[in-house]
Amino acid sequence: MGEVFTVFLGVIFAGTIGLGGAGSEPVALPLLATQILWINLVTDSGPALAMGVDPERDDVMARPPRKMTDRILGRRMWTGILAVGLVMGIATLLTIDIFLPDGLVHGSDSLYVARTAGFTTLVFAQLFNAFTSRSDTASAFHRLFANKWLWGAVLLAAALQFAVVESPLLQQAFGTASLDAAHWAVCIGIASTVLWFDELRKMFYRSARRNKSAPAPRG
Repeated sequence: MGEVFTVFLGVIFAGTIGLGGAGSEPVALPLLATQILWINLVTDSGPALAMGVDPERDDVMARPPRKMTDRILGRRMWTGILAVGLVMGIATLLTIDIFLPDGLVHGSDSLYVARTAGFTTLVFAQLFNAFTSRSDTASAFHRLFANKWLWGAVLLAAALQFAVVESPLLQQAFGTASLDAAHWAVCIGIASTVLWFDELRKMFYRSARRNKSAPAPRG
């Protein structure tokens, strides 16, 4: 959903964020097809497999069994998927806008650099999301280092992303450009908003669940 929102909103608001579309000017896509394939390869393979061997949660035996009629993807899960995907898309497009000369924020970089920064932001946003997705209710910082395979997969994905951005050979294949330290810091910082957003969402859910289960005061 992060990729869907990035491309859809990037085309709709192309003129606003500096991707063209004014008059006869063509619209520049926020992500290239090869970059989307790379995101799926890097963030949806290793981290996803590593999450399959994540240790059990502390409260797994305290949960009531699911009903036979319950859906695997319920309303709350769909809401989380769409909300986090929207945050990913906005974070990616904001990064692109920051570095482009035109748009809401005035930048000074080329389209190749801005698109590479947005591409990198989306990759790291999905890597942050791998940690938040370990539980729908518990904080991502709870037993943060319990799954060494997940950490290995995330670090490998980050190294591969660095290679696809900085390697001249891979730059030609994926339409990327080199980023300096400031660009990398901005990309990782904005990508982390996915983590903080989901932490707030889980906190509100836990608070609502505690209030719901608390006994009513006696009058």
